[in-house]
Amino acid sequence: MATMIVEIQNLKREFKTGAETVRALRGVSFSVTPGEFVSIMGASGSGKSTLLNILGCLDQPTGGDYLLDGVPVKNLSRNELARLRNRKIGFVFQSYNLLARTTALENVELPLLYNADVPAKERHERALNVLRAVDLKDRSHHLSNQLSGGQQQRVAIARALINNPVMILADEPTGNLDTRTSYGIMALLQDLNKQGVTILCVTHEPDIASFTSRTIVLRDGSIIKDEKNKTVRLATEALASLPVNGEYQNATA
Repeated sequence: MATMIVEIQNLKREFKTGAETVRALRGVSFSVTPGEFVSIMGASGSGKSTLLNILGCLDQPTGGDYLLDGVPVKNLSRNELARLRNRKIGFVFQSYNLLARTTALENVELPLLYNADVPAKERHERALNVLRAVDLKDRSHHLSNQLSGGQQQRVAIARALINNPVMILADEPTGNLDTRTSYGIMALLQDLNKQGVTILCVTHEPDIASFTSRTIVLRDGSIIKDEKNKTVRLATEALASLPVNGEYQNATA
């Protein structure tokens, strides 16, 4: 049986604010199998940001267990967490988080700079390969500010893929994009998922969640819904159905 990518049991996270204890996560449990495409939803204050930080090894739970690709995360040191994060997780952020005045290729290569086992030539070749995978090889030497929002997000996705992570963690990946560009990004993520990439996507948009195969909904630190999506929308079809004139005509994915 394949190792679960994510295994969470009775996960809790509490914060002290003066004399008050805020229970951001109240015993959350779920697992993610290799190759799943999961959306995580919830209103502000539901606990999804706290969960995202723990999934990304950016924070430690107060209680419960988290295994990432079979590795127990609890009690790892800061350096061990950083190493696990770099090798196992690819991050995609709403605001892209690209380095200014730096080329697409250099941005994509960045995570490999922390991996001494990868020589410069291999780093360069791998960066070009993932840029090709997101259809941006011809923009590899363009600076970040010379790219559209959709192109910048594709660079961010390429950067997330560079270390061959076991999981892509996407935090509102379409939050700064118009509808046409958003659907283009979801089409890319669906294509990567078909190739076997495991993706967890945090979103507040139901139409974006409809492109994933499973939806987990949080409220007040607890899971209130966790179910397979009966009808998964194809982003390519949704993209093709958008008007070719009017408000979307100048959007660039």
